[in-house]
Amino acid sequence: MLTPTHEERKTSFKCDTCGKDFNELTVHMRTHTGEKPYSCKTCGKDFRHQSSLLTHMRTHTGERPYSCKTCGKDFRTTSALTIHMRTHTGEKPYSCKTCGKDFRSTSAFTIHMRTHTGEKPYSCKTCGKTFRFHGELTIHTRTHTGERPYPCKKCGRAFRNNRELTIHMRTHTGDKPYLCATCKKRFNTMSDVKRHMRTHTGEKPYPCKTCRKRFNNINGDLTVHMRIHTGEKPFTCKTCGKRFITMSDTNRHMRIHHLNKHKEPAIKTVSSPQQSASPTRPRTPTVIEP
Repeated sequence: MLTPTHEERKTSFKCDTCGKDFNELTVHMRTHTGEKPYSCKTCGKDFRHQSSLLTHMRTHTGERPYSCKTCGKDFRTTSALTIHMRTHTGEKPYSCKTCGKDFRSTSAFTIHMRTHTGEKPYSCKTCGKTFRFHGELTIHTRTHTGERPYPCKKCGRAFRNNRELTIHMRTHTGDKPYLCATCKKRFNTMSDVKRHMRTHTGEKPYPCKTCRKRFNNINGDLTVHMRIHTGEKPFTCKTCGKRFITMSDTNRHMRIHHLNKHKEPAIKTVSSPQQSASPTRPRTPTVIEP
């Protein structure tokens, strides 16, 4: 007589909502009902799974029990450590069938696929703007709330996300970790390097839809150029109210007021009445003929 294995003894339950099979149907049903029975006593955030709550609690306690044996970096979860280890091994087990690009984690792969499908499942309740992943939405909502939870310990300036803070810190440390392979110039961010590389390649991937002129970056040159067509002048002189297309134009204009304000007034020389009077010409004697 054959003894059933552990796997054979497992009972599978079908979900009536989505038709999938699960060993723990009760836990799965929470994805449909929205039930989150596990609550964080520190911040009040709710979770579907007790394991998720335990992992979350480490954000408050600072506990990072999983350590990388290669570089010593610590992590809150085993999954985060597993993904990190691939930075050392170079392993990228998740491949995009559309473009062939490989990824270290399923989350990165899922987010990438939305660049092909156009899916943006996360929507801002304030302005309706949609995003590919939840982290983008969280950062975006801070533009409405004004929240900047990442302060710089050097100068006190605060930022909406950790990436902005990391980039800002390089202004204090002088760190420029990204190198141009052509001219060896160094930069703060990878986006700066990519933009700089176009000065070598001549690539201008961003066309103006109105006049078809092309530009090498979308957030700077193209945005400013579009104001020529729209007539938008978002920068205002606080002294005279004149409006300008760029901040640099505004600053240049402001110097005119600054120079005029500090310009020394011309000194007028006032002459005395005697000096101002025109010299009297000698009178010509009148000759009377006999």
